[in-house]
Amino acid sequence: MTTFVQRLAEFAVDCRDRGVPAEVRDDVTGRVLDVLGNCLAAYAEPEGDAGPAVLRAVRRWQGSGEATAIGSGDRLPAPSAALVNGTLAHALDYDDTHLPSVLHPSAPVVPAALAAAEATGASGERLIAAVAAGVEVCNRLGMASYLPEAGNSLFFEKGQHATSICGTLGAAVAAGLLYGLDADGIAHAVGVAASMGAGLLEANRTGGTIKRVHCGWAAHSGVTAAVLALEGLTGPPTVLEGRFGFFQAWLDGRFDAEALLSGLGERWELLRTVYKPYPTNHFTHPAIDCALALRAGGLSPADIESVELGVAAPVLRTIAEPRADKVKPSSPYHAKFSGPYTVAAALHGGGGLGLSLDDFAALDPERLALAERVRCVADERATEIFPHAFAAVLRVRLHDGSLLEHRVDSSRGGPEHPLTPEELAVKFRTNAGRALGPDRVSALVTAGRTLAEALTVAPLLQLTIA
Repeated sequence: MTTFVQRLAEFAVDCRDRGVPAEVRDDVTGRVLDVLGNCLAAYAEPEGDAGPAVLRAVRRWQGSGEATAIGSGDRLPAPSAALVNGTLAHALDYDDTHLPSVLHPSAPVVPAALAAAEATGASGERLIAAVAAGVEVCNRLGMASYLPEAGNSLFFEKGQHATSICGTLGAAVAAGLLYGLDADGIAHAVGVAASMGAGLLEANRTGGTIKRVHCGWAAHSGVTAAVLALEGLTGPPTVLEGRFGFFQAWLDGRFDAEALLSGLGERWELLRTVYKPYPTNHFTHPAIDCALALRAGGLSPADIESVELGVAAPVLRTIAEPRADKVKPSSPYHAKFSGPYTVAAALHGGGGLGLSLDDFAALDPERLALAERVRCVADERATEIFPHAFAAVLRVRLHDGSLLEHRVDSSRGGPEHPLTPEELAVKFRTNAGRALGPDRVSALVTAGRTLAEALTVAPLLQLTIA
């Protein structure tokens, strides 16, 4: 009987050997550019301590220079480059999101694929096929964990970071394809990678910078697993569905096999992955939308007496609890996971697409003062919609006793309101421009858009170095 991992491996090899649909190919090139932009912005970020810390760590390990660390230009072993670049890709919480699994698939998969492609001299076309297969496997593992009766992913219910756990396996698929593994080899790479994925979400609630490294470690583990499989290490054929396999270990044996395998290669979950307009935890986005709309209507922070933010019940644990930590976040990065602070930031202004990285350069006293007057509650309508879209309602009580209200049922950039190509271009140029000059940014855009024609990915990565 064909096992789950063998089915996924056959799909992945088919992507490499037969190619992917044009719609998927075009989508992947955009995701590669988005990841590069996020990495460059993170590398230049004043508070970007995670990326430099990881770079200093991998420099201690030394090794052959196979692949490029984005921004720095360091030549590192492929797993080390994947670790650095995956950390940068996720460091600003600006990476794309798949719904309803609530995964950020590109942040672990694209860095792993870039490192493996550069190490093996693979073409842009091969890179695209590898990213497509890796993201699709990652998303489908996330979908298998989504339980409609719970209205959430079981990974999240258990406090596990699904992105880094599923992303490790997706990264192994992508890297394995680029190292030339056949279907059996890809299955072994996934089997090996399943023993490497990890990630806890507590940093979302109470602080710490470790979450920034989760996607880096997933990318590192995926490349490592692929190389180990290339050298003969094997994984169990029932690594996913077995008695002591992936789904039993992480999800207590509760999973949706149809969501994992149905329509594989025909219905692409990759195409349901949306881009973020704001560099914050995605659960805060509908609240930001509400705040920006009220501000555009003339609301002044000086007129506000109190604010009530209604969101989906499952997200309160991330953006509202513990309340003491959310109204007084410990750092600008921690503030990105605060419903009260992000609402206050949006009500005070914002750049870029409405709220920018500059809005989180430091903790602003006026925004902190307003955040203390924001109360977060569960909203029935938002809870019903979650996690197929992120919804919220914002009710603002003014000093004169009047009440203002705004509701969104799908946040900007989400399934109902995707970012336009022009908005995505603004996001990329703004991000990349934090580290590179205008001419280099334009050259990077051109190289990214013509990636399918590139003989190797090395020139693209060279353009990320100032």
